[in-house]
Amino acid sequence: MTREEVTDLIVSKKIEKKLKWAALAEAIGLSKEWTTAALLGQMTLSADQAEKLGAALDLPSEAITLLQTVPYKGSLPTAVPTDPLIYRFYELISVYGTTIKELIHEEFGDGIMSAIDFSMDISREPDPKGDRVHIVLSGKFLPYKTY
Repeated sequence: MTREEVTDLIVSKKIEKKLKWAALAEAIGLSKEWTTAALLGQMTLSADQAEKLGAALDLPSEAITLLQTVPYKGSLPTAVPTDPLIYRFYELISVYGTTIKELIHEEFGDGIMSAIDFSMDISREPDPKGDRVHIVLSGKFLPYKTY
C-alpha cells in the first residue's frame, strides 16, 4: 500500500461513513484544517492520532502505519492547477502575490511567512448577496539572517 492509496482509502471511507472532516478532526482534537491536510497526505500523524483515525475510518493496520510516516509534501498534480477552485487561489496569488509580499516586507522587514509554524481557519460568512468563504492564514514571520 502506498501513501497515495491510503489517501484514496480515507476519502472513500469518509464518503462511505458519511463523515465530515470536522468530525474526524474532533476524533483527534485538532483543527479541521490541519486534520484534512494530514488525511489528504500532507502531514505526519502521531501513533495516537493515527490509531484514533484508523478506528474512526476502519483502516487497515498498514494504512495506520503509513499515516505516521513523513509524506512528500505538495499535492498538486500540475504546476498550474486545473481544478477551478484551486486555480482561483493560483489566480489570487498571481494578482495579489506582489502586494502581499510588499506589505509583509513593509510591516515586518525582509523575510518570509512560515508554512511550518502556521495555522488556517476556513469558515462560512453569511451575506445577503451570497455566502462568502472566510479564510484566515496565520504564519510566523521568519526574518532572513545575516552571517
